[in-house]
Amino acid sequence: MTLRHLHLRLARCAAIATVVLAFGAQAQQLTVSAAASLTDAFKELAPAFEAAQPGTTLRFNFAASGTLLQQISQGAPVDVFASADQTTMDRGVAQKLIDAATRRDFVVNSLVLIEPAEGGTGVKTVQDLARPAVQRIAIGKTATVPAGRYTQEALESAGLWATLTPKFVQADSVRQVLDYVSRGEADAGFVYRTDALAAGNKVNIVLTATGHTPVSYPVAATVESQHKTQAQAFIRFLETPPARAVLARHGFSQP
Repeated sequence: MTLRHLHLRLARCAAIATVVLAFGAQAQQLTVSAAASLTDAFKELAPAFEAAQPGTTLRFNFAASGTLLQQISQGAPVDVFASADQTTMDRGVAQKLIDAATRRDFVVNSLVLIEPAEGGTGVKTVQDLARPAVQRIAIGKTATVPAGRYTQEALESAGLWATLTPKFVQADSVRQVLDYVSRGEADAGFVYRTDALAAGNKVNIVLTATGHTPVSYPVAATVESQHKTQAQAFIRFLETPPARAVLARHGFSQP
């Protein structure tokens, strides 16, 4: 091999290494911690976002909003937080975990009462929950699950919270409430309309709850995000027609 050929080969190797390093520098994994009720919708819209942001992949962490905020406060590497309520996001801002300047309300939902599609007790009203036939009512834990707090507000408004408390089966997320009811392990439960729709013919929607704070979902970048530009790109993406179409298909409405 001549000296000239050696120089050419070294130059080509250097060029390849530069491209590989550049690609590695651009490749980013964006971690999104989102309320459990967003699971199906976010998983469906992920490919469209990744296609629009070459080199970026989404990593989702779904759980109760309060649990997710606890994880962020304990140092979990999260770039974007999507909560099922304003209260949890407010706490994140107060704790200086959330970049308030990036905060947006992107969807709204509604709270519904459901019962198993088969073997239900025939509940028609919230007052029916006090009947002896209804022995177990699944609700989200009020300390960490926004749906649980919405449920408490609705039942307190109806004057039934104290009466029904002995029947409550506490769940770690709204999806767990859905599982309890769909499997017949609870006679009734309170979930978001989107969750009830996701269950298909496994549950029946009895009614839409009233007397609670509106179910509004905010999203924001975290203060400690290492990918601020991409985090804000994801937040903006949620307001685009393709993302809104997916969210609407899963039962969410625009704010």
